[in-house]
Amino acid sequence: MIHPLSVDTPATPNTATAGKAVNTVLGPVPAHELGVVAVHEALLSVVPGAQYAPDISMDRAEIFEVLAAKLSDFRAHGGRTIVDSTGMFHGRDVKLYEALSRATGVHIIASTGMGPEETLGGYFLTPQTNPPTPWPAEKFAELFSKEASEGMVVPRVERRGSAGLVTTTADRAGMTPTEESLFRGSARASLSTGIPLSIRFGADALHDLDIVLDEKLPAGRVLVGDLDRKDAAGAAVEVARRGAFTGLDHVGLNDDANYLSDVERAALVVELVEAGHGHRIILSSNAIGVAKGHPDYDLPFSHVLSTFVPFLKQQGLSDEDAHRILVDNPRELLTHS
Repeated sequence: MIHPLSVDTPATPNTATAGKAVNTVLGPVPAHELGVVAVHEALLSVVPGAQYAPDISMDRAEIFEVLAAKLSDFRAHGGRTIVDSTGMFHGRDVKLYEALSRATGVHIIASTGMGPEETLGGYFLTPQTNPPTPWPAEKFAELFSKEASEGMVVPRVERRGSAGLVTTTADRAGMTPTEESLFRGSARASLSTGIPLSIRFGADALHDLDIVLDEKLPAGRVLVGDLDRKDAAGAAVEVARRGAFTGLDHVGLNDDANYLSDVERAALVVELVEAGHGHRIILSSNAIGVAKGHPDYDLPFSHVLSTFVPFLKQQGLSDEDAHRILVDNPRELLTHS
């Protein structure tokens, strides 16, 4: 029998989110209805072009059944909302997500945005110059803002539900000029539409955070992900100190030399809480529901709830802090400003 993690303790009072809503694929949802949120996951992740490969099946009925089972498991463990944080061109299928949300009762928030540069394709470079130059930040801002305010594009057909998050990524070797345009454009889109920004840093988390803060985006509207990478040592506390959300978003990944183990992640969570930054922690797994064109990462969307948070409680995390991390922090991040 599944025993859902209890999150029934009273929510931390937060008048700033009262009466506000969040964009989901089925329309705006009041912030207080989000419940437990998994902020950094991927429902359908497709390497661009893989959908055309003769050896890869894109059977929509099969994909639906796999994802519906995983979302139902997430809800059975106490989850209520999931964010597909893959952006525009990595398999995002808004119509599929609408059907999944209706079938499972899980709120699904889809995202706009893109990156890193190596995944963009030539369209997002200006071909009239030699060498090509990146799109200016204003064009990225316009593209992402329309997806948040007018609806996400279903290619050549229509716009559907509005994006609830802007997401972008920098190259691990360091932010390129194109990626700086992406980050600045993403920050401007977040500022103009009110939806939050999730950044996955390249070589220097604080440098990349400073780029978006330079656009006058409030730090509380920014999630800095990948802070459980080993090369981010010390950055998580500083990101939280600056007022941004600290994303420890590879929970469950224990066999990658580039990332902390869950034991080390738990120690970092405790460190952040003891330093007074519990209100800035976001936990997620970077789980992939269905992968096409790259290896599966078949971790349940419920892993944080079913396994990691109980372990955190064994390390001394209080029920109040657990509720804050699972419910209050994501709600504050995602709610329209």
